[in-house]
Amino acid sequence: MELLLLTSDPNPEGVLPSLALLAHHVRPVPTEVSSLLEAGSADIALVDARTDLAAARGLCRLLGSTGSAIPVVAVLTEGGLVAVNSDWGLDDILLPGTGPAELDARLRLLVGRSGGVASPETSGKITLGELVIDEGTYTARLRGRPLDLTYKEFELLKYLAQHAGRVFTRAQLLQEVWGYDFFGGTRTVDVHVRRLRAKLGTEYESLIGTVRNVGYKAVRPARNAKGGPVASDAAGGDSDDADFEFEQESTLS
Repeated sequence: MELLLLTSDPNPEGVLPSLALLAHHVRPVPTEVSSLLEAGSADIALVDARTDLAAARGLCRLLGSTGSAIPVVAVLTEGGLVAVNSDWGLDDILLPGTGPAELDARLRLLVGRSGGVASPETSGKITLGELVIDEGTYTARLRGRPLDLTYKEFELLKYLAQHAGRVFTRAQLLQEVWGYDFFGGTRTVDVHVRRLRAKLGTEYESLIGTVRNVGYKAVRPARNAKGGPVASDAAGGDSDDADFEFEQESTLS
């Protein structure tokens, strides 16, 4: 799901912290009208209304007057709730402390109620920095370049990206991606992670991080001051990764 986050906060992650635990693609956009016009399409617009209620109200009304079907959601503190009424033109309101499960459910319901306005370009896609995984076509693209992945490599990458930031043991990944009836060892996971990192390349291999003595996780890239991605975790330190190749490669794919 593609989300626009309209905020003047220099740390947009603090507006709705639970977003970092979900797989949706969030684009922070300044609250100036010019920036809004250049923002492009999205599935939902989130407006930061935690501090300047008057400005937030004006922004919400502006969004509602554009003729777009995009749902508008205001993020308010409890104290700001008393100022909200129907003339804001809102589809929903959220508190900054809304948990990830509730947040995800409410966003999905919003898209559903608005007639499924999620565009074909964004629906069914998982975004991790400049990596876009399309579940519908079983393709993964990095900066627009398609990655040549096997079925299991794709499934592993997709599963990690769907739960970005969460650490999984090798046994958990083996169970979730390969299934209960797979009889290979957990080093199968190491081989696939190593192959995925090789295909991502040195600049992006850190999208898959290693937690020593535990397992692996997908790493959300941090944003630098200019809005570009920077690695927030290194993929190095993989001393517990085995550079294994099994004799029967067919069992790995």
